[in-house]
Amino acid sequence: MNDITNNLFSNNPSRIDLLALSIKRERLAAGLSLTELAKRASVAKSTLSQLESGIGNPSIETLWSLAMAMGLQVTRFFEQPQQNLRVIRANEGMTTYAETANYAATLLADCPAGVRRDIYRLKVQPGEVRLSQPHPAGTVEHVVLCSGSANIGPANEPVLLYAGDYISYLANAPHMFEALEADTTAVMVIEHP
Repeated sequence: MNDITNNLFSNNPSRIDLLALSIKRERLAAGLSLTELAKRASVAKSTLSQLESGIGNPSIETLWSLAMAMGLQVTRFFEQPQQNLRVIRANEGMTTYAETANYAATLLADCPAGVRRDIYRLKVQPGEVRLSQPHPAGTVEHVVLCSGSANIGPANEPVLLYAGDYISYLANAPHMFEALEADTTAVMVIEHP
């Protein structure tokens, strides 16, 4: 554990609690004891027990080891209920850190089973608003703004985003992208059921 990680979670202990619950939920669903999962993941049983109690603060390597030992994607530990609109600002989100490298990973969205995703790089100029018509039910758009600023999201409630911010929204209603600065860039992922 390092001070950066401790400081991140001390400001919002509910994140650790949610992670603890999800690790335990997945372990029980896999029918594994603490001892068996710890052995399979090459993690100390005491460490696993602390994680499930909401005391520990796992590195990304520990989370990967636990997920692989249960045959899961690591994102399974971070799943949240579907929301119509979600915004994650550049300095927010569930971040995990590597033990041996200057590496931080912030999960913005996990991919539900049986879903197809298309990934686009966007370069947008100010002026005309890009208004998109509704997509089929269940379609979700994810946008990470890379540079500039823009109003993005449902046409009736767009959100002002800055470089590094993330938004996701149901795209089964009119939605928009309005660049506010020249050469605004973004990565857009469209998730199809």
